Amino acid sequence: MFAFPLFGEETQTVRLTLPDAIARARTNSVDAEVALNQLKTAYWGYRSYRAELLPEVSFAATLPSYRKQYSSYMDAEGNYTFVPNNYLQMHGELSVTQNIWLTGGKVAVNTYLDFYRQLGTGAYSRYMSIPVAVTLTQPIFGVNNVKWDRRIEPVRYEEAKADFLTATEEVATSAIGHYFSLLMARENMAIARQNLEQAERLYEVAKEKREMGRISRNDLLQMELNLLNARTDLTDCESNLRSNEFQICTFLDLQSDTALEPEIPLDVPETEILYSDALEKALANNPFSKRMLRTQLEADYEVAKAKGAQREINLFAQLGYTGTDHRFNDAYRNLKDNQVVEVGIQIPLVDWGRRKGQVKVAESNRRLVESRVRQENQNFSQNLFILVERYGNQLQQLRTARRADEIAAQRYATNVETFLIGKISTLDLNDSRVKKDEARREYVNELYLFWLYYYQIRSLTLWDYEHDCGIDADFDKIVASTLLPVK
Repeated sequence: MFAFPLFGEETQTVRLTLPDAIARARTNSVDAEVALNQLKTAYWGYRSYRAELLPEVSFAATLPSYRKQYSSYMDAEGNYTFVPNNYLQMHGELSVTQNIWLTGGKVAVNTYLDFYRQLGTGAYSRYMSIPVAVTLTQPIFGVNNVKWDRRIEPVRYEEAKADFLTATEEVATSAIGHYFSLLMARENMAIARQNLEQAERLYEVAKEKREMGRISRNDLLQMELNLLNARTDLTDCESNLRSNEFQICTFLDLQSDTALEPEIPLDVPETEILYSDALEKALANNPFSKRMLRTQLEADYEVAKAKGAQREINLFAQLGYTGTDHRFNDAYRNLKDNQVVEVGIQIPLVDWGRRKGQVKVAESNRRLVESRVRQENQNFSQNLFILVERYGNQLQQLRTARRADEIAAQRYATNVETFLIGKISTLDLNDSRVKKDEARREYVNELYLFWLYYYQIRSLTLWDYEHDCGIDADFDKIVASTLLPVK
């Protein structure tokens, strides 16, 4: 579709259709790249959350720790002295840790090995092993962070995927704006060139008529003024066209000197869209509904955290076996029980209502979020209703503008011939030319509004009305490679 000139070749004119511009914008524009990076961020955040639900295997070691120093020592009589200490120590630990979804605690299976080597006079070695130990860490009465993450994070990722699809449709909407700006600049250029040709022709005819005394000098001056204005308009239109070409080339990641020739998208999808159906699809697919759900869940989470912070009880328990000896093999024989149980309690006796106030603040914020959600739901439904109504009226507006453009062009062509035989004045001719130009611009503008409303509805409902299917994408493939067109 796109032809790129080689170095030293002349710039070629590339024919560009609206579907081509939308497809390239979805893959090459900076806006599409931003949407892709946002999706990747959300994807890896979701992957990190999923990883926290799986067992984690870790290894920690100190290999080695050497000390040669003096340490304080108190004898039986309470006198302090400093004694030399020269030793080598190594520690290794292998653990498998799993978060407990239902309770929010953590269970781990560990194995340890410590080696101690006393150096210097009377050197000796010592091993201590814990072949297996099961450790439980469990908060009581506190908030279950794992449970809340399981409720919030999937909704957050679904919201991110819907945001990506919406962003691709918004990229298409931006492409439509650039495309029709270029198309309007092309049409203005064509109108200005046609008006200049007509002005030159009519001015020559007017000079001949003036010599024959068939028109007044005022009419001749008016025709000359029309010619000068037409030349000025053409110069302005050329500058505006180059500016719009540069903007769309930058947006579509094309060479800045590429000459584009846009085509008028005559075939429009004459699809009837009902508000009730559009609202149902928007509430099911649009990231707005998922964002509102996530906001409510996060507000509930804050209330749960504030209530859990009113009192804190933590349970730590470890059961296992341990063995010690001067030799490595013997450290794993004649094992003894190794048990640790700790219950930590932190209950504020007098905090002057600080924690209770935090709960009240969280509950007030939740009610505020609920009110905002209702308000935003109303605004969303209202904006969608207005958009669907505008789209429904726009098809008729487009048909009317197309017919008006045809009539104005025919009327102007007839008036030019009538002026040549002296049946109408220059004022009537100028009026028909202005009406012709306005009708052409109005037709292009109505065509732009139709495509704009259509893609805005697509971005809100994430539904392809032309093919009657949902807008979706292979997110894993997109994240793993580069941005792909959305189906």
